[in-house]
Amino acid sequence: MARSLPPWLEPTLPFLRWRSRVNRQVVREDLIAGVTGAVVMVPQGVAFAIIAGMPPQYGLYAGMVPAIVAALFGSSWHLVSGPTTAASVVLFSALSAYAEPGSAAYVQLAITLTFMVGILQFSMGMLRLGAVVNFVSHSVIVGFTAGAAILIAASQLKHFLGLHVVRGGHAYEILYEASKHLAETNPYVAIVGAVTLISGLAIRRFMPRMPYLLGAMVVGTLVSVFLNLLLGAKQTLITTVGALPATLPPLSGPALSFAALKQLAPAAVAMTLFALTEAVTIARSLALRSGQYIDGNQEFVGQGLSNIVGPFFSSYVATGSFNRSALNYEAGANTPLAAMFAALFLMLIVVLLAPLTAFLPNAAMAAILFLVAWRLIDLPYIKKITRTSREETFVLTTTFIATLLLDLEFAILLGVIVSLFLFLMETARPRIHSRVPDPRLPGRNFNTDPTLPECPQLKIVRIDGSLYFGAVDHVQKMLRIFERKEPRQTHLLIMAGGINRVDISGAEFLAQEARYRQARGGAVYLYRLKEGVRQFLLRGSYLSQIGEDNLFRSKTEAIAEIFDKLDRSVCERCTRRIFHECQSVPGPIDQRES
Repeated sequence: MARSLPPWLEPTLPFLRWRSRVNRQVVREDLIAGVTGAVVMVPQGVAFAIIAGMPPQYGLYAGMVPAIVAALFGSSWHLVSGPTTAASVVLFSALSAYAEPGSAAYVQLAITLTFMVGILQFSMGMLRLGAVVNFVSHSVIVGFTAGAAILIAASQLKHFLGLHVVRGGHAYEILYEASKHLAETNPYVAIVGAVTLISGLAIRRFMPRMPYLLGAMVVGTLVSVFLNLLLGAKQTLITTVGALPATLPPLSGPALSFAALKQLAPAAVAMTLFALTEAVTIARSLALRSGQYIDGNQEFVGQGLSNIVGPFFSSYVATGSFNRSALNYEAGANTPLAAMFAALFLMLIVVLLAPLTAFLPNAAMAAILFLVAWRLIDLPYIKKITRTSREETFVLTTTFIATLLLDLEFAILLGVIVSLFLFLMETARPRIHSRVPDPRLPGRNFNTDPTLPECPQLKIVRIDGSLYFGAVDHVQKMLRIFERKEPRQTHLLIMAGGINRVDISGAEFLAQEARYRQARGGAVYLYRLKEGVRQFLLRGSYLSQIGEDNLFRSKTEAIAEIFDKLDRSVCERCTRRIFHECQSVPGPIDQRES
């Protein structure tokens, strides 16, 4: 029987939480899943590095040490960390303006940015800020990835067609430059690209168990070799990725300076938010299948440590990969050992097979990236959003357009700001319903039917939503509108069961409204006020201004108490007979008005 651990040790060494799950069977299954993940990582790593503007081997390096660290210190059993499409696109967009992609200066900036992202992620985890990622809505992610997909495809068009065009920044600039050189298309390069693309689609359609990216890469390489043997490399002019160094990740480190920190800070913030959202969302979606609980803060720590350690082993930004994580789960992984095995097998593959990339044509890699880009556009979810919510559609569209027109880090931040703004606008307009007794129903049943008569002295409303600084103005305007319709309704009964939270501004508003109505001979009454809200009003002495006797738990009690305070002369002239108590008041006509 395993000895219990001190309570402080598991958060510090989270891999101890799943140590009891490890046995011979689990190790064997995790080993198989690790081999599968390593094979898939080879084409993806090279592709993602090219997207990021990094030398191809850096995509493989990002899937080694960071994956092991994230597995050891993260929360998820199945999340696989490493380079991803979205992170690579953001990196390219953020750094290409400062240095030539692929250059030593560019690589140094990428390593420095990664270290900054790691520090931010780790700090957020230690400060228990896991809920921050909840503010990055899924519509922002969907819109960004769709825009990133178009940017990826546009950036690879020159390699797919064999064009020599000036490096562009935004998608529209790249497409415009490429369109001016279409007549210069190299037919042999285009053939390699087209065959790779078609073979990838065919493998995915007819051989779904086979890694289609790897299969398409092999087919494209064979076609390229055949054309070069048949016609000669001088005739075909097919360029290749080049041989990767058959070595483990070399040691490196960030170049920290005030100028670099200032220059890279916006990109670091955007990358941090996006990478954490991506990782935690993937971890939680897999946890729903496996029944595991995900500690968001611990995942922040794991991702942060992976990006703090990674730069010292030539890694750029790593985060959770949906494709590799889902494959890891489907391949039978039981614990984070599978992700660690995948990283170790990837190291072995690089040492043994890296020189073979000397035959890998750039056109084939461009076709691979076309396939990756197409998979990024979640058309079913986009249709669902457009059918369901205008606000979410606006967020998605804004982020998508911003991704095409702006620097990507600002596109992400803009999407987050827009979604937060719409959320705040929604909460700033809590639903306020007029409530009236319904004589067609037994007991004290209230309705929102506008055709039912109201008491001329008592206004009854229900507020659904928090009464905070952003909502006070809207509530006050609605009450004044009700007052203009019937100025005699100086008494106000608020059905407060839907008020979940009140802040200082909301409490001040209730007290002010109570004083206003008291000056006019009325009062404010609260029915079914939540205990947390009541305690807040009590601590701030607001309840004494409203009147502790004006709080009710029962509708019958509330109406009976308020009825005794109404002006009897008005009641005697009223013909509506709204409440049961009205029947005891003598009047000119005992009937109801519609």
